[in-house]
Amino acid sequence: MTDKVAKLVIGDQTHEFPVLSGTVGPDVLDIRSLYAKTGMFTYDPGFTSTAACDSAITYIDGDKGELLYRGYPIEQLAEKSNYLEVCYLLLYGELPTKTQFAEFEKLVTRHTMVHEQMHYFYRGFRRDAHPMAIMTGVVGALSAFYHDSTDINDPQQREIASIRMIAKMPTIAAMAYKYSVGQPFVYPKNDLDYASNFLHMCFSVPAEDYKVDPRIARAMDLIFTLHADHEQNASTSTVRLSGSSDANPFACVAAGVACLWGPAHGGANEAALNMLREIGTVDRIPEFIARAKDKNDPFRLMGFGHRVYKNFDPRAKVMQQTAKEVLSILGVENNPTLQVAQELERIALEDQYFIDRKLYPNVDFYSGVILDAIGFPTSMFTVLFAVARTVGWISQWKEMIGDPQKKIGRPRQLYNGSPNRDYAPLESR
Repeated sequence: MTDKVAKLVIGDQTHEFPVLSGTVGPDVLDIRSLYAKTGMFTYDPGFTSTAACDSAITYIDGDKGELLYRGYPIEQLAEKSNYLEVCYLLLYGELPTKTQFAEFEKLVTRHTMVHEQMHYFYRGFRRDAHPMAIMTGVVGALSAFYHDSTDINDPQQREIASIRMIAKMPTIAAMAYKYSVGQPFVYPKNDLDYASNFLHMCFSVPAEDYKVDPRIARAMDLIFTLHADHEQNASTSTVRLSGSSDANPFACVAAGVACLWGPAHGGANEAALNMLREIGTVDRIPEFIARAKDKNDPFRLMGFGHRVYKNFDPRAKVMQQTAKEVLSILGVENNPTLQVAQELERIALEDQYFIDRKLYPNVDFYSGVILDAIGFPTSMFTVLFAVARTVGWISQWKEMIGDPQKKIGRPRQLYNGSPNRDYAPLESR
């Protein structure tokens, strides 16, 4: 907090508003009394200059290229931690002790199975349904299968719902994948870690044994960690806005899944890989680079630059090295799509046009390459993003529910429609 105030002069009236300070980051102008004092609202499409809440979970400094989970740099967590430990950190605010982590891991593992009747729910979808369409419906339906943990006023039920979603989301995602390819569902295995269990549910079949490569599982775990939370992005804000009406947590996360599906948000890695496939071969790259530089050409390079990071995406630096390791492990360095990605990356890091505009490869660029190499179809990319982001959504939701300042979300508008007018009877129009 701070004793500073900001003064707003409107005509001959001067109004004062408190200036709030967080632990790090820019100061914030508290305008909660703006309408009462002035009869005016602010106008901020996209809420790019508006703090809708205060939070202690994730911090981003776009100019420095910094991402912190509860104060810990993402680079340190990516190198030294694992996804479930990061889940504990985001949920409870501190890194777990050895005993706490063992108990948490056991709790999550014991909740990975889904209600058997959910199998019938999947069979109601068309075989060619997009996995994200299935995810949106199934996650929303969780409240029908687990209505014993939908009372948001009961701390114990909130806790159970949180664990259930973190545990069951990989199972739900794997089932969506299996359904889309016409293979039988694979049950979770309690002797596997979180990422290995997910890969096993996706790629094993009953007819033969399947051994998860621990190096690929580590890459999958890393992708989950890097996508676990990202401050007040569109889907997180959707979860918070949904939760502000006291909707149950399953419904709120389903709303987050639906928002994430958008190509401008969670679908960016899918769009990036589709772009690489459109380019096709390395020799065509100059043609597409020229198109990207042409203001009159609608073509845009996907997977480059970021709305928040104005220097570089710290997650992309970690993912860059992981991509090289995964490609080497799987022996797919000669894949034409991956060759295009590597050459495009080289050009973007050296071409002054991209450097001046800070169009560095972002996390979506590299994650799409990795997931493609592992064997996931592009339709599953956003699904995997949803699995990873679930802990961020539920952590933000829990924080909001426990906030004494919580109010139902109610943005205002700048109205540009017709003014008051009288109704004319049908026969006189």
